[in-house]
Amino acid sequence: MRVVKAMLRQPSALFGLIVVVVVVVMAIAAPLIAPYSPDNQMFDGLTLEGAPMPPSDQFLLGTDTLGRDLFSRLLFGARTSLVIGLVANGIAVAIGLVIGILSGYLRGFVGGLLMRFTDLMMAFPALLLAIVLAALLRPSLWIVAMVIALVNWVQVARIVYTETRGLVERDFILAERSLGAGHFRILFMHILPHLMPTAIVWGTLGIATTVLLEATLSFLGIGVQPPQPSWGNIIFESQSYFQAAPWLVFFPGAIILLTALSFNLVGDALRDILDPTQRGRG
Repeated sequence: MRVVKAMLRQPSALFGLIVVVVVVVMAIAAPLIAPYSPDNQMFDGLTLEGAPMPPSDQFLLGTDTLGRDLFSRLLFGARTSLVIGLVANGIAVAIGLVIGILSGYLRGFVGGLLMRFTDLMMAFPALLLAIVLAALLRPSLWIVAMVIALVNWVQVARIVYTETRGLVERDFILAERSLGAGHFRILFMHILPHLMPTAIVWGTLGIATTVLLEATLSFLGIGVQPPQPSWGNIIFESQSYFQAAPWLVFFPGAIILLTALSFNLVGDALRDILDPTQRGRG
C-alpha cells in the first residue's frame, strides 16, 4: 500500500500506471472488444483500387493492405507483444539474479568466471546478437521470447553482482556465518530479499526494452511471423504504404512508443520508492 500511495502522488507514474493497466486490460479482453477477427480479410475493407481504407465509423483505425481491421489487429497484437515482454523479461531477470548472486557470493574462480562470461555477453551488441539467434532459429512466439531473454540478462547480472558483493560484507551476514548458517539459508533468506526491489525495478524497466526489441525483430521480419499479429510485424507489413496510408504505421508506432514510455515511467517511480538511496532526491 505504501508503494501504491507513493505512485499515486506522482503524476508521471500515475499516467504510466493508467496506460499500462489499459493496455493490459485491452489485451486480455481483445476477443470481447475487437469488432472483427484479426485475420478476417473483408470484401469492403479495401477501396475499389485495392488500397487500405482510412479510419471511419466502420473501421475505427482503418484497414491494412489485406482489408483487415487495424484496430482488431492492434488489440490482438498487444497480446503477443505483452506476452513476449513479460515472459522474456521474466526469464532475463531470473537468469541475471542467479548469475549475479552466485558470482557475488562465491567470488574467487567461479565468481570471476561467471562475470567474465557476463562481460563477454555485454561486448556483443544486443540487437545484432538477437538478429543472429533469431535468424538461426525458426522464428515463433516462444523462440523470440527466448532469444530476447538470452540477450537481456547481462545488465541485471551486473547490477545484482555489485549489490551482492556489498551485502556479503554486511554485519548481519557475518553474524549468520558465525552462528553456523549454511550457504542456502544465507542466499535465500537474507541476500535474496534485499535484492528483490532491484529485481522488481529492473523487471518493470526491462519490459519496455523487451517490447521495443520484439517490435524491432518483427519489423525486420525475423520476429513473430504472420498471420499472428504483433505491433512490430504490423508495421513491417505496411511499410510500403507509409505515404499512401500513414495510419498503418502511425497507430502501431504510437502504441509502441506510449507503452514503452509508460513502463519506463512506472519503473522509474518504483526505483525511487523502493531504493533507499533514491529516497528524498528530487
